[in-house]
Amino acid sequence: MKDFLERGWAKFTFERDVLDWVQGAFSVAKERVEAPEEQRWMYCEGTWFVGVDTLPNTPDGAVGEAGPIRGAAWDAMSELYGRLPLHRGQVSVMYPGYPRPKDGEGEAAFGYRLRRDAAHVDGLLLGGVDRRRFLKERHAYILGLPLTDCGVGASPLSVWEGSHIIMRHAFEEALGNTPPEAWDTVDVTDIYKAARREVFEACPRRLLPAKPGETYVIHRLALHGVAPWEEGVEAPEEGRMIVYFRPEWTDPGDQWLRAP
Repeated sequence: MKDFLERGWAKFTFERDVLDWVQGAFSVAKERVEAPEEQRWMYCEGTWFVGVDTLPNTPDGAVGEAGPIRGAAWDAMSELYGRLPLHRGQVSVMYPGYPRPKDGEGEAAFGYRLRRDAAHVDGLLLGGVDRRRFLKERHAYILGLPLTDCGVGASPLSVWEGSHIIMRHAFEEALGNTPPEAWDTVDVTDIYKAARREVFEACPRRLLPAKPGETYVIHRLALHGVAPWEEGVEAPEEGRMIVYFRPEWTDPGDQWLRAP
């Protein structure tokens, strides 16, 4: 985990236990993506299915024919942050042609999506008429499990290596003098944007394509996004499908800022 804490990401090689979970969960994930009531999650002119909390798994990750999640990544994160209960998984699907403009997305926002992968730190949500950013979700980490086998250019996850260190310093400045229970009331918009600019100048962008049976983890403070779909890349009709788990601490305190 030394590399994870220094780089802000880690990729784990193929494991049979992980592939067994993927194969057991795939049919349920596909069913949820195709469900009429879930089409509210289809964005960017049909090239991105966000799929937030759409997988009906249990807190240990069991779903469909898949048992509880196992593997080196899960064990490593549990050792660092505790064996936290899992929320309903996010099924994120990218399709050929991504990115296209999101509904209501202006030229600047689409340009950021196109040139910077819509890079962001999870949990900082827009609020109010001025669309300012506040810390509303305090994830411990991000765990990604690919469900489909695609070419490396099929909109892989991107992460700016070492960005979690810059972001931590920025958020310490913004939140350090406020009680943790009130962090969600602090407007972090300006300091967050400034930190992003510093990250783009100082940190290398890494692409993390992965296949079923492999796993990756992203530090909760790392700047990450989704790369454009490269022309001619091979992928199944289901698209590039990944399940993400972003568990939160059961006893919220200052972990989001202070934990490793």
